[in-house]
Amino acid sequence: MSAYLLAIDQGTTSSRAIIFNAIGQLMHLHQIDLTQFYPQEGWVEADPDEMWENTLTCCREVLKKSQLSASDIAGMGISNQRETTLIWDRKTSRAIYPAIVWQDRRTAALCQQLMQQPLHTTLQEKTGLLLDPYFSATKIMWILDHVPGARDRAQKGELAFGTVDTFLIWQLTKGKSHVTDATNASRTLLFNIHTQQWDDEILNALHIPKELLPDVLDSSAHFGKTDKEWLEKEILIAGVAGDQQAATIGQACFHEGMIKSTYGTGCFMLLNTGNKAILSKNKLLATIAYRLQNKVTYGLEGSIFSAGVTIKWLRDMIKLIKSADETESIAKSVNDTGGVYVVPGFTGLGAPYWDPDARAAIVGLTRNSSIEHIIRASLEAVCYQTRDLLQAMRADSGTALEILRVDGGMTTNNWLLQFLSDILNIEVQRPQCIETSALGAAFLAGLHVGIYSSLEDIMQLWKASNRFLPTMPAAKREYLYDGWKKSVVRVLTKHQE
Repeated sequence: MSAYLLAIDQGTTSSRAIIFNAIGQLMHLHQIDLTQFYPQEGWVEADPDEMWENTLTCCREVLKKSQLSASDIAGMGISNQRETTLIWDRKTSRAIYPAIVWQDRRTAALCQQLMQQPLHTTLQEKTGLLLDPYFSATKIMWILDHVPGARDRAQKGELAFGTVDTFLIWQLTKGKSHVTDATNASRTLLFNIHTQQWDDEILNALHIPKELLPDVLDSSAHFGKTDKEWLEKEILIAGVAGDQQAATIGQACFHEGMIKSTYGTGCFMLLNTGNKAILSKNKLLATIAYRLQNKVTYGLEGSIFSAGVTIKWLRDMIKLIKSADETESIAKSVNDTGGVYVVPGFTGLGAPYWDPDARAAIVGLTRNSSIEHIIRASLEAVCYQTRDLLQAMRADSGTALEILRVDGGMTTNNWLLQFLSDILNIEVQRPQCIETSALGAAFLAGLHVGIYSSLEDIMQLWKASNRFLPTMPAAKREYLYDGWKKSVVRVLTKHQE
């Protein structure tokens, strides 16, 4: 049997296809940027056709680069941006509205209305999530209410809903598979993470027809085969997970108490909580880390909406830098930020604040403030937000959490990881492969097709490339973090308990 695995990583701002060998080494990669559209303030959309065409092109190109054919691939895995919502016509496979991206806040007012309904009190208990525009449910409601005829067609079974994984599997199999995995289902606000079923009470309360929804499978399973037309031969789709859960698998966080944080467009910290779903008292989310052989491993997650997107804003919108790579040397060029804090609430603030109406601010500017100070403060903000999450996780889990595994594009910045270790006062580990979302999807596929016999097999493959240890004096750490907390208060629009 072939020992190569093909992973699709459909992110927020790019489509990627990566080929890994059996020991988890990245062999070849092809990437195409994905356009984001901002039709109104707080709205974020993507073109489903562009997403699908880019994904297919990436798969074809990475096979070409590697001089492999579809018959050389043992299985395909898919890692995807979560919560992003698509509804399409089952006959034509064409979306009836652009993809509403996870960052989109258009349903904030709707969420406020739903907060007044009795259902609100049971949503967190059943789904592990908070009532927020972030999740798929209110995005589905919005499309059904705003696209003419959509609700009637949904009730007749003419339309299909999916997160990005489901949409791509539908396209790859030419409509033969309308499926998702338990991790993606757990991010919709419609899935009961205890019964492992779409929840009829929630569906009825939100007026979402069950006919729209995909079947929910394990994260390592038979999701269907790619149609021969696309890659010349069929490839079994055998592993699927939302990007943060896939990264948890790629980081081999298989034991209770292990924790990882991914720094991409946003930042997402996920703690393995074993067979317990922890109901957070600190506005974190209980979620499914993975489901294998019908056995659920739960996670506790905190989400920061703006991490890499803040650096993109510096580059593309206010043009303080030409490339993200410059930020490391610029941050080193000044001793501190001169008292400047950047609070990146571009699309609201995520955990532990959950304020969709908060907006970004630069706090503490003086006549001595420079471009370098603002750039360094933008990097520091990622670390302060991570500490917000870590403290909430410690409080909810009662666990010390002394090692953090990190991944994602921002983690190539050594200065950032050292500052992160200093502010968190724990060891930070970067793995040899930072493409951990794609790697996790490949591992899941490999489990199903027999390349790996167990999670223990995969654990043996994880290796650190760098370890960062804290060196900052405690008094300085607390002084800097206190300044961050005061800056956040300035942008919050909700009363924080």
